Amino acid sequence: MPDMNDFESLGIRVGTIVNAEHNTGARESAYRLWIDIGGEAPAQSSAKITARYEPEDLIDRQVVVVTGFGAIRVGGFRSDVLVLGVVTRDGVVLLRPDDEVPPGSSVS
Repeated sequence: MPDMNDFESLGIRVGTIVNAEHNTGARESAYRLWIDIGGEAPAQSSAKITARYEPEDLIDRQVVVVTGFGAIRVGGFRSDVLVLGVVTRDGVVLLRPDDEVPPGSSVS
């Protein structure tokens, strides 16, 4: 069973989506996201959020992500971070801060 040390090895940060497009290689409808989390290059994530969002509406949107997992491949696309959202019957609603904050800001 996971413990507090497992949780502390992860990071929860705010990022800004800089690019979004359909992940045509994914088994289920998803987007490829490039997210500025304060590093040199944007982090990447494949996210199943197509029910509520269009790619162009995601650009410059801030989201909450989990870092610290190893990268995985989703439909041939490298996914570095997990984008957090709430699952509803109408699709996933993304979590985001009330006010804009610098990319990479830690969530506490």
